[in-house]
Amino acid sequence: MGRVGRHLLGLAVAGLTLATGGAAFAELGQPAPWEWTLQQSGSPVMDNIVWFHNFLFVLITLITLFVLALLIIVVIKFNAKANPVPSRTTHNTLIEVVWTLVPVLILVGIAVPSFRLLFLELDIPKADLTVKATGKQWYWSYAYPDNGKFEFDSLMAQDKQPRLLGVDNEMVVPVNKVVRVQVTGADVIHAFALPAFGVKIDAIPGRLNETWFKATKTGMFYGQCSELCGKDHAFMPIAIRVVSDQEFASWVETAKKKFASGGTSTYASAAGPTQ
Repeated sequence: MGRVGRHLLGLAVAGLTLATGGAAFAELGQPAPWEWTLQQSGSPVMDNIVWFHNFLFVLITLITLFVLALLIIVVIKFNAKANPVPSRTTHNTLIEVVWTLVPVLILVGIAVPSFRLLFLELDIPKADLTVKATGKQWYWSYAYPDNGKFEFDSLMAQDKQPRLLGVDNEMVVPVNKVVRVQVTGADVIHAFALPAFGVKIDAIPGRLNETWFKATKTGMFYGQCSELCGKDHAFMPIAIRVVSDQEFASWVETAKKKFASGGTSTYASAAGPTQ
């Protein structure tokens, strides 16, 4: 295969990857094969994370191209053939001031939206709903203190799709409502992470951490424990079903009856493949 053939093959592979990635990007709330972008945003926090990611990508690209251009200029203009008698210049005040101030300004330009994003993630607005998520080896338990005294376990279900992400009992929340998530661990450190909502926070035994999200789209959204917590770490997914206000109210009434008398799942019946 000649050079032209290799270039054409490379372009074809790149085009196929981009096309596949574009299709993957259309998936809502879950990873997809050949995905090369961030998951589609489902919350205001994730909107800001995507914007900040794109901003940094453009900035890094411009800096890389600028440095590359300088290297090319140096190679062409200041090689031994072009300059048989090298310059003895040792200082240039203007250049030294510029290469000191410009990086400082760039870092300030990065710091301002970075701190704003951190504040957005950590400053929990007035919540419409509170859910307590408890990480256990190796599943999650959810309680709804604002909606009655019921709690249920959420375990990976091998007969549900997507693979390794489907569960028997999803966390259910209403759309366009601020959900405060209180996170803790019952045994070891876990991490409650859901990419489409821009949520990732440690679940630590003896400590109650808090985060929040406001789902702007209905549907199923998936995440996983993101802290190595034992042999079945890979089999404790997070599934959140976002529904309308009416559907949520109906689900709460059903959940009160289903889970109030200890109707939670049992770990032995729905454990991961290693059980």
